[in-house]
Amino acid sequence: MHKLLSLILCLITVNVYAQNNYHLQKIASGLTHPWGLQLIDDGNMLITERTGAIKKLDLNSGDIFLIAEIGNVVTSGIATSGQGGLLDIAQSPVDKSTFYFTYSKNTTQGAATTLAKANIENTTLSQWQDLLISDSATSTSRHYGSRIAFDNKGHLFFSIGDRGVRDNAQNLANHAGSILRLNLDGTIPKDNPFVSNSEVANEIWSFGHRNPQGLYFDQQTEQLWAIEHGPRGGDEINLIIAKANYGWPITSHGKEYSSPFAVGEAKEKTGIVSPIKVYIPSIAPSSLILYRGDEFPALNGKLLAGALKLTHINIISIKDKKAISEQRIFADLSLRIRDIEVDSQGVIYFCSDNGDIYRIANKD
Repeated sequence: MHKLLSLILCLITVNVYAQNNYHLQKIASGLTHPWGLQLIDDGNMLITERTGAIKKLDLNSGDIFLIAEIGNVVTSGIATSGQGGLLDIAQSPVDKSTFYFTYSKNTTQGAATTLAKANIENTTLSQWQDLLISDSATSTSRHYGSRIAFDNKGHLFFSIGDRGVRDNAQNLANHAGSILRLNLDGTIPKDNPFVSNSEVANEIWSFGHRNPQGLYFDQQTEQLWAIEHGPRGGDEINLIIAKANYGWPITSHGKEYSSPFAVGEAKEKTGIVSPIKVYIPSIAPSSLILYRGDEFPALNGKLLAGALKLTHINIISIKDKKAISEQRIFADLSLRIRDIEVDSQGVIYFCSDNGDIYRIANKD
């Protein structure tokens, strides 16, 4: 009890907490469901709130500035019910004033995960443009995905969940339950794996995903990684390759929410790519990076995922494309960790669902 009281007093008085070699500092608070983070330099960050706001954070002073409310620029409205709303944000790798967004857009068929882009200069947003209103609309408010990643060849990836309809993930005529690849202008790359098949949505890069909320392209190895929510047990980390089927709902390591029965036919099956790591019980992952930085040499080459249900940062060591060990940090703070970003020096930032932004630096 004394230890817990000391920790609470430390957090209240100085907003600093140290664990192992990690020095954690709260640098901002009062946000409403922050979902996506994008560092624009080592002193400033853009933040999306699921309720529809884009904000700018001064990382030195902690001051927050409103840039825009997306509900005012999206003509057919933004769907903010359930898991929907304004989701990820990512800065263009070729034009630093261009930013990409994913959000749930109201359509006549229901809400659909949508990719958009806009310009941001200082605290002004302009030229909002929907690039792809995906064919993923359902009547549910679940499993939108949706993270953005860029490769080093002028392509953009973004993930879409099965939208609460399991069979969507094996139906290649729609975008749900897939990871898509586009050119930066929103057009379809000519070498996408299904472009010659008129019965498949040509934006699809991989399929058979339940709800991938973490996506990261490692520039050094040119590998695309994803982490996704499984059912009750069975969250997965996958190494993504073109045209591959990742199994949902045919294969799964999880169980039904309403019964002890397994979901799917089996845990593995010929023709379906197996995950490199499975979480049982589920941690409820909502972000993924592969660390390449100087601040924490011991983390180099490791995957970091934010956990919502089990409230920690999950550190995964990889060898020969397999997960060989796992570490969990900051679990005792009970923070639902939504997104993780790293600056040019290797300092780590993350947001929590209760509206706070944290910085992690080396304690030494």
